[in-house]
Amino acid sequence: MPAQAYAGKECVCQLRRGICDQSCVQGMLDTPFYIACLKLSGRRCAVVGGGEIGLEKVEGLLACDADVTLIAPQAEPALQELAAEGSIDWQRREYAGGADLEGVFLVIAATDDTDVNVAVFEDAERRAMLVNVVDVPPLCNFILPAIVRNGPLAIAISTAGASPALAKRMKREIEGQFGEPYARLAVLLNEVRGWAKGTLPTYQERKQFFEGIVGGDPDPVALLRGAPDGAGEQAVRELIARAQDAHLHAVRA
Repeated sequence: MPAQAYAGKECVCQLRRGICDQSCVQGMLDTPFYIACLKLSGRRCAVVGGGEIGLEKVEGLLACDADVTLIAPQAEPALQELAAEGSIDWQRREYAGGADLEGVFLVIAATDDTDVNVAVFEDAERRAMLVNVVDVPPLCNFILPAIVRNGPLAIAISTAGASPALAKRMKREIEGQFGEPYARLAVLLNEVRGWAKGTLPTYQERKQFFEGIVGGDPDPVALLRGAPDGAGEQAVRELIARAQDAHLHAVRA
């Protein structure tokens, strides 16, 4: 339920205004967020709510190899299929309180029941857990940005909860600008990381090496865009090899 739905009702956010005046929503715009990427592989994560938004959140967690539990009396057909194939653990019931959060790393509440959303938030906060109540930034200690994914490349777009619609527009535009060539370049650069760590003894040398490739002439992205996959990747590998030779010669000199 969007934060605006709380206006005029009993305050449920950390400001405890008595009656909600939406000041917490405005305050979100002034909140500096610490941007981080979470490693969720094998970690238990819970989603409360089996509707379309719950499906979206479950799919996002599964994409990061999380161990997902869905808590909902009813669920979208796609969620039912995920449960039937064993991809998620579906607890077919209402949220039962803090016991549902034991051993859970993060929880996302995606229900249309205000009382349930508040309960999930408060139970998680008491456990110092990561918690997100969809579309209610004051009931979150982390927010979920819009994500552009392509291979190993991930770009996050956040408006600090002010406008998910704007974040989605930016996502579409960024997808068009930073696409397949950038993802392929990331893979090619990763192939030479071991060499760089074993050969270039300082952080500054490794930084100069990679920045020289990424920002150099010829442009590796242009090489990948301007040739078929195999030819473009070969051209970039040759570019990297020349950079390696140049750094070895510089060390020997």
